[in-house]
Amino acid sequence: MDQIDRKLLNLLQEDASRTNADLADAVGLSPSSCLRRIRRLKSTGIIDRIVAILRPAKAGRGMKALVTVELEHHGEQQTRRFLDLVTKEAAVIQAYSVSGETDVALMLHLKDMEAFDALCDPLFREGSNVARYHTMFVIRTAKETTAIPM
Repeated sequence: MDQIDRKLLNLLQEDASRTNADLADAVGLSPSSCLRRIRRLKSTGIIDRIVAILRPAKAGRGMKALVTVELEHHGEQQTRRFLDLVTKEAAVIQAYSVSGETDVALMLHLKDMEAFDALCDPLFREGSNVARYHTMFVIRTAKETTAIPM
């Protein structure tokens, strides 16, 4: 990956709806060369996917919560089983197996407190292997990005 690839990746992360001609002009390439580079970045897996990023509040999911989860029983199989459970829930937008005192960290986008309450039963009820969970509701977002600095 060279400097032009990095610049293309930064431009695409900023606004992936830019035309190929606009991208080519911004990096000093012909449109065909630019398109070949972007296709290569996709085929090698550097570009995972191109998506639209919504504003949660405008999409009716304005309540954000971070939830840390401590599992009752530890181990790869138990952690994987819990992660399989949470990834099926639409409100869970990020789920991580983490190190430290917490086993799993979740980011939720919810409609309201009722939606959170309804989600707690299937995710954290008896039989889900959850010993305890702690919820932090987001009051203000200082920074939220999907971009990876290149």
